[in-house]
Amino acid sequence: MNPPTHDYFSANRDRILAAWCDLLRIESVSADASALAHCARAAAWLRRWLKSAGFQVEVVLPPDGRPIVWAERPGVPSAPTVLFYGHYDVQPADPIAAWTHPPFDPVCVDGRIYARGAEDNKGQLFAFLQGVAARIDAGLPLPTLRVLIEGEEECGSSSLLACAHDPAWRQRLAADTLLVCDTSMHPCGQPAIVAGLRGMQTLTITLRGPSHDLHSGSHGGLAPNPAQGMARLLASLHDPQGRIAVAGFFDGWAAPTTNECRLAEAVPFDAAAYTSETGAPPEGGERAIPPIHRTAFHPTLEVNGVHAGYGGPGCKTIIPSEAVAKLSARLCPGQTPSRTMDALTAHLRAHCPPGLTLELSDVRSGSRGFRLPVDSPLIRLATDVLTRIDPRGPLFLWEGASIPIIATLQEVSGAAPLLVGFGREEDRIHAPNESFGLDQFQQVMTYADTMLGALV
Repeated sequence: MNPPTHDYFSANRDRILAAWCDLLRIESVSADASALAHCARAAAWLRRWLKSAGFQVEVVLPPDGRPIVWAERPGVPSAPTVLFYGHYDVQPADPIAAWTHPPFDPVCVDGRIYARGAEDNKGQLFAFLQGVAARIDAGLPLPTLRVLIEGEEECGSSSLLACAHDPAWRQRLAADTLLVCDTSMHPCGQPAIVAGLRGMQTLTITLRGPSHDLHSGSHGGLAPNPAQGMARLLASLHDPQGRIAVAGFFDGWAAPTTNECRLAEAVPFDAAAYTSETGAPPEGGERAIPPIHRTAFHPTLEVNGVHAGYGGPGCKTIIPSEAVAKLSARLCPGQTPSRTMDALTAHLRAHCPPGLTLELSDVRSGSRGFRLPVDSPLIRLATDVLTRIDPRGPLFLWEGASIPIIATLQEVSGAAPLLVGFGREEDRIHAPNESFGLDQFQQVMTYADTMLGALV
């Protein structure tokens, strides 16, 4: 028997897909300062949609930030208040040439919508809202629902963080339950409850040497080389076993409990499947630690990009004047972002090669990681709901990714978080040819309908 949302989707398919594609066409890239107008268009689009669904809506314009959409729809007074969080901003589409179809011109191929943001997070966000619309259309009760949609999740949520710490926002965000649909299922297809996320911080390193590029024949062996210096500096961040070698970086780190380890290890890790899916074996990080623990419970420090000198065809025999690298760290519960950043910057300064000048920029101390109690009433309710959707029930995952604002929203709203999403690895979020299946879209709708119904 099909769930009610299946019938609602079938009856309104063309209208739903047209609206979803309209949202996907908006180039709301938060990392691009020139895309601020596009972010404003996305916020206005969501405002119109929420208002048409019976929500009271406000668009908040932070100074120098992307608009924040806040909406509320009163529901059953005796039911817990629900805060739903999502984001309309997307990653840059680069490299454009790697896309089979233009990234902001959505197309449906073999039951999947291809576009930047198709899954992360415009797909899951809009599918959840369509699940709400299905309940409204059927005349079914809802809890009081508050919706918070930001435009800076992909670049650190700085505007929402500033707003959230304003005392006036505590009442606006106050809730009993915080629902987030920005995560994934297990690769086997079972639904998953994400019981923890790591925090994140980023920075940019610039090493400067000569005042201009030098002839490598005339100056090789004399002038310090920023490209070579950068290679040495980055290599100092890890020991030969892959462990982070930054003094003080692990301070406060909270090891997982025995029960958390048991639940995490109950989900088998298939190294061959990982290699097939990603094109690389799981040989990164601290190799003495099991792969599932590396991504779930341990911090990481990664080089996101390195740029120096000449990269065109043939050769250009120079000593480059500067080298640039971008780093990101993923933090675990117990680690304090300000302290880990202090430890990292102290390490970089201490290991700067002689003759080169170190400059640190775009320093974002970021957010802390968190883990949720797996035996809480909300988790038990979610387990029951997901078992109704899939008789196999949910698996528990501790994801290595980050949603920077969640820990702050948990603190400010007083709500118990629940992270359930329906992404798949094949969605290729943050990469060219991002997509989201229509079957996944309907799974999100069914989850939203069933979970909100269980909370009434």
